[in-house]
Amino acid sequence: MQTASKKVINGWAMYDWANSVYSLVITSTFFPAYFTAIAPEQVEILGRSYYRDSLASYAIALSFLIIAILSPILSSIADYKGNKIAFMKFFCYLGSLACSLMFFFTKDNIEFGLFLSIVASIGYCGSIVFYNAYLPEVAAEEDQDRISAKGFALGYTGSVILMILSLAFVTLNDTMNWGLGSWPVRISFLLVGIWWAGFAQITFKRLPPSKASDGHPEHNILVNGFHELKKVWNQLTHHPNLKRFLRSFFFYNMGVQTVMYMSPYYAKDEIKMESTQLIITILIIQLVAILGAYIFSLISKKTNNIVALCCIILLWIGICVFAFLTTTANEFFVLAFLVGLVMGGVQSMSRSTYSKLLPETKDTASYFSFYDVCDKVGTVIGTLSFGFIAEIFDGMRNSVLALMIYFIIGLILLLFVNRKMKAATI
Repeated sequence: MQTASKKVINGWAMYDWANSVYSLVITSTFFPAYFTAIAPEQVEILGRSYYRDSLASYAIALSFLIIAILSPILSSIADYKGNKIAFMKFFCYLGSLACSLMFFFTKDNIEFGLFLSIVASIGYCGSIVFYNAYLPEVAAEEDQDRISAKGFALGYTGSVILMILSLAFVTLNDTMNWGLGSWPVRISFLLVGIWWAGFAQITFKRLPPSKASDGHPEHNILVNGFHELKKVWNQLTHHPNLKRFLRSFFFYNMGVQTVMYMSPYYAKDEIKMESTQLIITILIIQLVAILGAYIFSLISKKTNNIVALCCIILLWIGICVFAFLTTTANEFFVLAFLVGLVMGGVQSMSRSTYSKLLPETKDTASYFSFYDVCDKVGTVIGTLSFGFIAEIFDGMRNSVLALMIYFIIGLILLLFVNRKMKAATI
């Protein structure tokens, strides 16, 4: 196939611009800082007391578990009906609405805030399933690394813009004594919802209708997705290279996603960073991630995707050790630079590597659903284990060191993946 027009490609990539504000403002900065500031160290929910940061990790794990169960059902429907765009819209609007409603999240309704964070996560993850599934439909194999990196770069850029605006509002409130209390942060939550749904209209307008499957569901539409996952799993026996990559991805991505979601809480409670320092740290990660996505795209072009990913995972292993030893804000700034460098690279390179390894098929959503389930189940295990270890040791430092095991397993499995990216056909 030929790569779609520049207008379509830019439209596809703009969804990264639209939804990445959720990842930065909600997941990485303002929500963790706000939650840590207003929630007591021990939170009582459903008759049980939870360590504050462990509760946050459990909420993240729950949201990913829900989407892991839902995505096979939804992607199966999208594949057979050819309506990926409709599902992208539904989850986009669900997530953006949840972010907007966080405007009403205060210290008097902690449970409400956690519930909205779960719903927003479901909306974000659900839309990404169908967004990713569009990549092989709009981009030829030789262009997928570049276009995937473009999407992540746009996402990081757009999210930083809204982040700076929100940070300026919060800082002015503090320095000029406007006396607005938590209003600037809560307004930032509202702006995320508006930004996400607003800019997504460009994507929804420009993307072509997705390709429907030539076949018909073999089972009831509600359970057919799980049969499709089983079918994909069975087909992986004929594509051993793809199967090896997925095994590796499952483990190293477990570490990546846990770091991404839990690092703000680690910075606040273990390093004792101020909210402003935390926000600056996340900005460093976002800006460096733009560079990282392109650097590792170039490395893969000079070598191949597997070599680039091996380099990235080796850096992640070093980051885990460095994070365990980090005790000061300045050291954490250095850590943030390193995390940013590999964060953009690992996400972009993983998505394009998987896309390259796919066999020739119109059922791309089923394959990307399988990829997404690996991602989400891994995140559930990673965040649950992170929170569990933190509760046992009354802190998160040992949890960070334990993540290194996931990266080591992922690296070892990746070494068995054939460096030739050509996939067989069904």
